[in-house]
Parts: sequence; structure tokens; C-alpha cells
Amino acid sequence: MAERTVQLVLHYDGAGFHGWQRQPAKRTVQGVLEEALERLCGQPTKALGSGRTDAGVHARGQAVGVRVSEKWDAMRLRRALNAILPSDVWVASAAEMRPDFHARYSAVSRRYSYYVGTDEAAHSPFRRKWEWPVRTSIDRPSLDAAAAALVGDHCFRAFSVQGTAPPDDEHRCIVRYAQWCDRPGGLVFAIEANRFLHHMVRFAVGTMVDVATGRRDRSDIPRLLLAPDNSEVSAPAPAHALFLDRVEYPEELYLVSA
Repeated sequence: MAERTVQLVLHYDGAGFHGWQRQPAKRTVQGVLEEALERLCGQPTKALGSGRTDAGVHARGQAVGVRVSEKWDAMRLRRALNAILPSDVWVASAAEMRPDFHARYSAVSRRYSYYVGTDEAAHSPFRRKWEWPVRTSIDRPSLDAAAAALVGDHCFRAFSVQGTAPPDDEHRCIVRYAQWCDRPGGLVFAIEANRFLHHMVRFAVGTMVDVATGRRDRSDIPRLLLAPDNSEVSAPAPAHALFLDRVEYPEELYLVSA
């Protein structure tokens, strides 16, 4: 049977999921999407994500690769999925891709953002679902210096969960952009890199906030980038304020978008 390779870009509210990856007896984004694909395609259909988001983490740019029957062009597949997916998942766009497209290995960059609330209203139930309220005074120059130290080609072993990468993995990531920006009621941290390790953004945010609130020294970030393990990193920032924003691929992999 002739097949199409389609990239789906998903938005999802991570609050109701135990992360991206399918797990027995647990509601996951991959599980929900594959159930919908099976309903439409009449057979089990694998959905391969660009990476795994943890329980509670949100996405507005998770890229997913699927192989479906030729009758499912990108536009028709997007419409059909959005008609049957639950309300906390939405296919924002779909694109027909070259057959050699791989959602994980073809990616050239990924971008995340993390939201911190610094005013009293950050404790509102209408905001705290999406933000981490931090009421301690934040020293902005220290925060900015900590973010700048992350940029470049570094070993992020100290900012990852031990044992989640292969033993021979050097834990190196090329961070192209890392910056804190002001927004109404708080701050947002944006980071873009060629790859991310398990909990990497959350460990980085937790450590940077500790630096900016005086619980750690500015020199700790460069020192941790040389550390052999994660024994001295700060606790990871909460998952609920983290968003996967975008995954980028080479233009030549795209055929038709919808």
C-alpha cells in the first residue's frame, strides 16, 4: 500500500498527561494520538515525537512524524484528527514530508520557554497553572549573566537526570540562544539548542533562579558546566510552567503543508 509521511505539529495541555511517551495504564499524549490515528486508519499507527516531554509539560510546537495511507493528505488528516482528539490536544498544522523524514533525528533545533511569575497575582488560580510563582526578589543582572553562560557547546551532565542517556553519551548540547525577557507580571526564559537532555531546562531554570535570588553564586553556572555529575545542581523548576515551542527541520524535507 502506498504511504505518505506526514509531520503533525501539536499543541497540548500537559496537565492531564503523564508526559509524551506511551505508558501502560497511563494517559499520555502519544497514547491518545495513536488511538485517534488507529480509529482513522483502521490499524495501529505509530506516532514518533521529536522528543519526550515530561508529565505536566506543555507544547505548542511538538513535531510528530506519522506514516499513513496515501488517501490521507496532510490537510485531510489534520481535519480528521482534530474532529476526534480530546480538547487538550490540537493539531495546529500538518505537512507532507519526504520519506526519509524522522521527527527526532531530522530536527536541527528545538526551542523551549519557561514562565516565572514575580507579582502577587502570579498566585491566582488563573495564572499559577502556567507559571512558577517566585516571590523572592530577583537580581536581574545575575539572572541574565547565568543565562548567557549557557550559550555555546557545553557538557550539560550536571543539568540532566543521571542514567537517562546512554553511558557513552557525552551529554553535549549546542545552545544557540538563552535569554530572560520581561513580560507583564513576570519573566519568560527562552532557550534554543540542537538537543535537550532529560530535565535540562528545568534544572537550568531552578539553578538560575537560585543564583538570582542569592541562594547561589554567579560562578556556579560555569562551574556546573564542567561538573562530572548533577550532585550540586539545584532542584528542577516545576514542570507546569515549561512549554515546547518549536522544532525546526531542513526546508528540503517539506513537500506540502496544510
